[in-house]
Amino acid sequence: MYNEKGDVMKYLKRLSEWCYRVINLTVLLAATLIFILFMVLVLPSMAGQLEELTGVSVSPDTSFYYSAGDLYEMAELYGEEGRSYYIYSRFTFDIVWPAVYLAFLVTSLTCIFRNFPRGSSYRLVNLLPFFGAFFDLLENSAASLVMYRFPLPTPVIVNLAPLFTVLKWCFIFLSFIALGAGLLILISRRYINSP
Repeated sequence: MYNEKGDVMKYLKRLSEWCYRVINLTVLLAATLIFILFMVLVLPSMAGQLEELTGVSVSPDTSFYYSAGDLYEMAELYGEEGRSYYIYSRFTFDIVWPAVYLAFLVTSLTCIFRNFPRGSSYRLVNLLPFFGAFFDLLENSAASLVMYRFPLPTPVIVNLAPLFTVLKWCFIFLSFIALGAGLLILISRRYINSP
């Protein structure tokens, strides 16, 4: 009998274990360096470009929550040129950025949680960033569609975009919380509990 939930869990476990097999210290250092360089050199300039172009600092990507009405208001405030730029940047820069933070978070979590025994459900924590990046891409697609169709209404999608944003941030926050908790556990095991 076909068991969809069981098949999804098997796939997720295989993905998690694949990360444990291929990620090593070199991969972690490379992902961390790229993440830091991106944060220092690329993000500040990208964040300012939309504001320079539109005079508006608010964006669906940086908000934790916004309503469908807020998204329509942003689309109006951006103007035609701002909306075009927003769509362009979602499918250029905002494809690369999720890949960068995904690589950093997955490699970091994998390296920290590899100390848990195989089969431990704690090892699956390295999958959290995949969900954050997935909802980030859904958010970008939904918000871009709303921007593209504006001033025409985009029912359903305009209500899904804020949901995708909240889920994106929740999974990203959970990833960083897991990273901090994992570091504390690792330090505790190595230095506090060691004889």
